[in-house]
Amino acid sequence: MAETFVRVERPAERVAEIVLDRPPVNALSREMVRQLREAAERVGDEPTLACVLVTARGKAFCAGADLKERKGMTDDEVVATVRGIGEMCSAVAAIPVPVIAVIGGAALGGGLELALACDLRVAAEDAKVGLPECSLAIIPGAGGTQRLSRIAGPAVAKRWIFTARVAPAAEAARDGIVDLAVPREELRDAALALAGEIARCGPLALRAAKRAIDRGLAVGDLAAGLEVEHGEYLAILPTEDRLEALRAFAEKRPPRFEGR
Repeated sequence: MAETFVRVERPAERVAEIVLDRPPVNALSREMVRQLREAAERVGDEPTLACVLVTARGKAFCAGADLKERKGMTDDEVVATVRGIGEMCSAVAAIPVPVIAVIGGAALGGGLELALACDLRVAAEDAKVGLPECSLAIIPGAGGTQRLSRIAGPAVAKRWIFTARVAPAAEAARDGIVDLAVPREELRDAALALAGEIARCGPLALRAAKRAIDRGLAVGDLAAGLEVEHGEYLAILPTEDRLEALRAFAEKRPPRFEGR
């Protein structure tokens, strides 16, 4: 039986947490990648779920590929392994509710690519982040070139990738790679506070908003994106949650969303 490297927990109401648990650095072995992908594919099934945290146990968030495992691979096995990391990151990106990467330690290479697959990134301000692949005579191969350029813009992505820059999350926050950098002792509370803000919203609305943003960006031009948004708005209009929000507003009480 394979060792468990990934756990799914419930730290707060309507919030799930995917925990990377392969200390000390949570290197991405093939088995860990498989478990991460499975966790991502099943975590969004609960209808009232509003937010997912991706956290890590150990001194690093994720130091990237397991280089000890990779040392014995053929070129074909390396290609398949990198493709597997990319597919895992895509599974995280496809989680239907907002996903927050909580970066308490180094997020390097595939580790940063995993964080970039999340919707938001909250980090300890001294945590090191970067895509150092070019210094190893390769390139980011699990989505880094594409997701970083979409998140922070092509000029920032090129500067970080071309220079193989590894820098504190406080600097990454200034470049728009990290959304919030806080003192290390405040990281957990900051992540849970952000998740709590999200979790107050309607779960169906959060899913529709995420689809509208992601699909709107994918279609390219603004007019097509506006049609995507309109379709998602029409889909959310007849839901019971929307009617419950109206009742709660009229009755001056918090809404009780049921994801329907």
